[in-house]
Order: sequence, then C-alpha cells, then structure tokens
Amino acid sequence: MQQTPSAADFFAAKLRFETDPADLAAERSRGAGPLLIDVRSDASWSAGRIPGAVHIVGADLGTRIAEVEPDRDADIVVYCWGPGCNGSTRAALTLSRLGYSRVRELIGGFEYWAREGFAVVSDTGRTRRAPDPLTAPTT
Repeated sequence: MQQTPSAADFFAAKLRFETDPADLAAERSRGAGPLLIDVRSDASWSAGRIPGAVHIVGADLGTRIAEVEPDRDADIVVYCWGPGCNGSTRAALTLSRLGYSRVRELIGGFEYWAREGFAVVSDTGRTRRAPDPLTAPTT
C-alpha cells in the first residue's frame, strides 16, 4: 500500500521548485543568484524584464537552452508574466524533462517582481516603481 505524503512533505517539496520575488532578490544580492530565464514574448521582454535575465521564448526553450546553459545541474529560475500565466510552469517542465535538476519557478512572475518595487529594465532604460502595499510590506 502506497503512503500518502503528509502536508509537511508536500509543502517542503513545493518550496524546492519555486521562489518568490523577495527571496530571489535576496539570493541575487548575496551573489548567489541563479540563471534567470524570461520565457515571455519578444514584445513583453522589450517592455520590461528583470535585470540580468536571459530571454528565450517558451516555445524555443527546448532547442535553445543548451546555448545558454549546458550544465544540467545549474540553478535556474524561469518566469513569465504573472500569476495568470502558466508559461513558467511549462518552461520548468520542459527543462526538467531535458534533465535539468535545479529548476524553480518565480511565483508571481514579472508582475510581482515589478509590483514589489524591484528594478526593471526595458529597451528604453532602467526603472524602479514604489512597492505596491498589496504585494510588499511598506512598514
């Protein structure tokens, strides 16, 4: 008889495969940041992205990832637009199926990165908006 995982097992496993904007920013500030891959469209990339991210449209990820990161043990975080987009989930699945073992999703995606007040770069320059009090503590 197969045992059902406990709630603690489920949540511990879930946290191994995702990160949030604040945790990602903290990792990057320590210099331990992962390879960050933006899987959104070309137009979305041009309009704004996380500084230092690499752009590979989700549909091209399987054929282009080796150009960017041949090491299957590399720490990789993928993101798409936001909570209403499953592009990062699809990208994480693609990478996992290709044998990449340390893949995480950025929960909240680009939307929550920007709304939490972290730096954003676009084809026209770099910006940082004030944190949205609904997404980031302001006190």
